[in-house]
Amino acid sequence: MIKANFVTAREAAAMVKDGDTVCTVGMTLVSASESILKALEKDFIETGHPCGMTLLHSCGQSDRKDGIQHFAHEGMIKRIIGSHWGLQPRWMEMIAGNQVEAYCLPQGQIAQLYHSMACGLPGKMSKVGLGTFIDPRYEGGKMNDRTKPLEDIIDIMEYRGEEYMFYREIPIDVCIIRGTVCDEMGNLTTTEEAMKLEVLPAVLAAKRYGGKVIAQVKHVAQTGTLNPKDVTVPGVFIDAIVVCDNPWEDHRQTSSWYFDPSYCGQLRVPQGNIEPVLFNERKFIARRGTMELYPGAVINLGTGIPNDMVGKVCNEERVSEDVMITVESGIYGGVQAGGIDFGIGQNLYAMIGHHEQMDYYNGAGVDITYMGLGELDEMGNVNSTKMGPRCTGAGGFIDITQNAKKVVFLGTFTTGGARYRFENGRLVILEEGKIRKMVRQVAQISFNGPLAREKRQPVFIVTERAVFELREEGVVLTEIAPGIDLKTQVLDMMDFKPIVNRDLKEMDKRLFIQDGPFGLKEQMIQC
Repeated sequence: MIKANFVTAREAAAMVKDGDTVCTVGMTLVSASESILKALEKDFIETGHPCGMTLLHSCGQSDRKDGIQHFAHEGMIKRIIGSHWGLQPRWMEMIAGNQVEAYCLPQGQIAQLYHSMACGLPGKMSKVGLGTFIDPRYEGGKMNDRTKPLEDIIDIMEYRGEEYMFYREIPIDVCIIRGTVCDEMGNLTTTEEAMKLEVLPAVLAAKRYGGKVIAQVKHVAQTGTLNPKDVTVPGVFIDAIVVCDNPWEDHRQTSSWYFDPSYCGQLRVPQGNIEPVLFNERKFIARRGTMELYPGAVINLGTGIPNDMVGKVCNEERVSEDVMITVESGIYGGVQAGGIDFGIGQNLYAMIGHHEQMDYYNGAGVDITYMGLGELDEMGNVNSTKMGPRCTGAGGFIDITQNAKKVVFLGTFTTGGARYRFENGRLVILEEGKIRKMVRQVAQISFNGPLAREKRQPVFIVTERAVFELREEGVVLTEIAPGIDLKTQVLDMMDFKPIVNRDLKEMDKRLFIQDGPFGLKEQMIQC
C-alpha cells in the first residue's frame, strides 16, 4: 500500500534549499502552516539557511505576528511576490527599507496563475490591472526603489485588437499547504478550515515544475475512512506531511479562535446571538453605503469598514437574506468576522475556492463591491494600496473593482486622529484628522477613475460628512451630513475642487439613529 511520508517540522524545513521559490497557501492566519514556517525561521536564524529564496503568496498571510512574518528576515528572502501586506508590519518595513525585491500582483491573478501553470501554460492573460500601478507602463507592481530597475514580470499583449496584461509563470520549487486530517496514504482534507482557498491549483502548479509539496495536518486517520468527497489533495501529490504537535498554538482555525465549528459550516449559531456593533463613524459610513443595496444584489466586502461593518449592519437591519454577501476568500452569506480574521464568516450559505471566487469577480463581475478608501484625486483615481512608504498592497481590490457593476468606496474624510460626535441628527467634528484623503494626485493608482468614467461604471465615495459620485464630468459632491459646513469642513479640506451638485442634499437623518435598525429593510421593500 502507498504510504505517506510523515516527517518532523525540522525535517520538512530541511527539504527547502537556498534560492528556492516557496509558495505558501493561506489568508490572514487561516490555513497557516505554523509548525513548518517556524521551523524554517529557526533554521535560518541558527544557520543562515535556507536563504536567498523567493516567497510567492496570493493573499496576505499573517495576523501581524505569525504566518509569513516568520520569513521576514533580511537575506532569508531575496524576492517577495504577493498581493497584500497590511497585516504584516515587518514585511512592510522591509519593503519600504529596500531590504527585499518586492512585486505586488492582484490577489486573484496569482491564485488563477497557479491553475494556468498547472495546465502547462506559460502564464495567464487578463484585463485586470490595466491602467493601475500593476500595469508595466505605470509601475509594473514594483513596490520599492530596489525593484524598479529589475525585470518586469508582466507583459502587455494585444489580442484581437484589445489590450491585455500577461502575467508570466513563476515556477514553484516548494509548496507549503495545510489540512485538517490526512490518512496513512496522505490523502488530505480541509474540513475544519475556515476557507477552501486555492490549495489544489497551487499543489498541481508545483508538481508541474517538479516541485515538492509539504503539508501540515492536525490528525491522521486510517486509510479508507475519509469520505473521498472531503479530500482536497490526493496523497500522491504530497511529498511530506508534518503532524502538528502543538495545534492550540500552531494549527489554529484562525488567529482569534482555535476552533469554532460555525466558521467552517459544521454549526449555525442563532442569528440573534450575533451582537450589533456599537454606533460610531464607521458604522454611520457603512449604513450610508448599504443604502445603495437592492433586493437580490450580490455584493462583495473588502477589508476595513466594508468587511468589519457592512455585514453586521445588514444583519441588524434584517436584510441579510435579501442580498447575498460574498468575500474574496470564497464565502457566501452569513456574518463576517473582521480585522485580523478577515475572510471568514458564521452561518454561511456556501463556500467555494478562492480562485473560483475570483473567476466570478473577474468575469461576470459582482453587482456591488464595497471597498476601503485611502486617497481620492480630482480625476476619480483611488489609492488604497500605498500610503507614503507604507505599502499594504492590492489584495483583491483591483480584481474586484475593475469588473464590479457598481463600486462603493467607504472611508473617513480625513485620517490621523479625527474625532466625531453624533447628536440630535447632526455630525460634530471634534478634531480634524491630520492627513487629507482628498488629494490633487493619488500616490498610487489602485483604481483608475478615467477608465471607470469611460465605461460609465457607477462609483460612489461615502464618508462620514460627504458623499461623492464619479460621473462623466468628474467628481461630484452629492450629499453632505447635517451639521457640516460645506466650505470650511468639506471644500477647504480638499486639495481639489469637486463639482458641487446643484441639488446638493443632506444625508438621511435616519442614519443617526444610534439604537436599533435605521430603516434599511423598509427602504429595500420599496425598491
